[in-house]
Amino acid sequence: MTLGPRGHRHLPMPLWLQGAVVFLQAALLSAVIVLVPVFAAWFAGGFADRSAASAARLAGQVWLLLHGTPLTVATGGDPGVFSLIPLGGTLIPLLLAWRGGRRLARASYTDQLWQAVVGALGVYALAGMGTAYICSTPEVSVPTPLGALVPLVPVTVGLLGGVRREAGSWSRLVGVDPADAVARSSQRMRWAGSYLWSVLRAAGLAVLAVLAAGAVLLAVALAVNWADIITIVEALHPGSVGAAALTVGQLAVLPNLAIWTASYSSGAGFAVGAGTTVSPFTTDVGALPAVPVLGAIPTTTPTFALLTLLIPVIAGMLAGWWFLREAENHFDDWLALRIKPRWISATLSTLVLGVAAGAVAGLLMGLAAWLSGGGIGLGRLTELGPHLGLTAALTAAEVAVGVVLGYVVGPWLERQPPLEELPAREPVSATVDVDDLQPTS
Repeated sequence: MTLGPRGHRHLPMPLWLQGAVVFLQAALLSAVIVLVPVFAAWFAGGFADRSAASAARLAGQVWLLLHGTPLTVATGGDPGVFSLIPLGGTLIPLLLAWRGGRRLARASYTDQLWQAVVGALGVYALAGMGTAYICSTPEVSVPTPLGALVPLVPVTVGLLGGVRREAGSWSRLVGVDPADAVARSSQRMRWAGSYLWSVLRAAGLAVLAVLAAGAVLLAVALAVNWADIITIVEALHPGSVGAAALTVGQLAVLPNLAIWTASYSSGAGFAVGAGTTVSPFTTDVGALPAVPVLGAIPTTTPTFALLTLLIPVIAGMLAGWWFLREAENHFDDWLALRIKPRWISATLSTLVLGVAAGAVAGLLMGLAAWLSGGGIGLGRLTELGPHLGLTAALTAAEVAVGVVLGYVVGPWLERQPPLEELPAREPVSATVDVDDLQPTS
């Protein structure tokens, strides 16, 4: 018997079992969050052709979809793949895993944490496998290997994030202190590591700025087209429960739409069906499904659309200014020692910085576009979301230009006073009073 943190006596639990219990609770809680709106809609008559068991299987399929598991859909024709992940809903298992990771970190020593992680991921894999096996139907099916493995991706991300947050440092998490490892390396390796890490953070800042601007543009589009959205809702006649379920579903895909809008600002645009394009240069959407939130998508190219292309450039300028303030441009220092004309070394280092930061930003934006896109496997709605390669390439180019501009203009934004304007320092007297040297009693 041992004493718990509040003085209660309890039997010691093996770490692998504790991890399994904590993440079994997370799986059940996320399942309940999905079951409640599905059965509310079923009780209200939203699924009149479904039995209670069928509604429960539908909830299980939605649970798998929230974890990023693709569903195979067969509705009479050729089977398709429902791969559009509602990223807003994915936050539910991610945050629950983050909370569970913090609990496991508090209960484990550094060299024992792997036991809790193995138990946690093992039980979650079994939950996903069982859900895929039970909830598969002739119309919607999920291979059990995918049901076991794919849900582990967001859960592992949340688990490691929670463990890192609770541990406070990577040394407590993995038993190795990166700061000590870097301190033992050569000075050139430390400079190179600091430079690359600053480039990565600057690129991440640029991508976050682009995504934030995309969210703002989406909010503006929803506000401007609110009347059209309300018209679509009224045409559906969903009822009170149906309207609530519809609202929850649309909230789940709002992060996807924000990423689509960010891709729009890069010039690449996005698709809302096979053969469609929505971009600042051209708009061809055809007939859209009766989903209220899609009423915010422009059916023609707005007159101010080309101005959105400035967003990634401005985000890159912000990243370049931040990199200047970080003062970690050791590549520029290295070039300055080898190339005597300063204008040549400064130009080369700035161009390399822009290319490197732009390339990383393009990769990150391409990853976001890939996560937000997909299809629902029905009709022409097999292609939804940004054009991956074009989004990554254009974002990389625009952010690179912005980083170069921000790094060049940054010194003028600092507003540091010239040296001649600094207050003069008082001269220090070189004489010493002999009495000051006498010992005090």
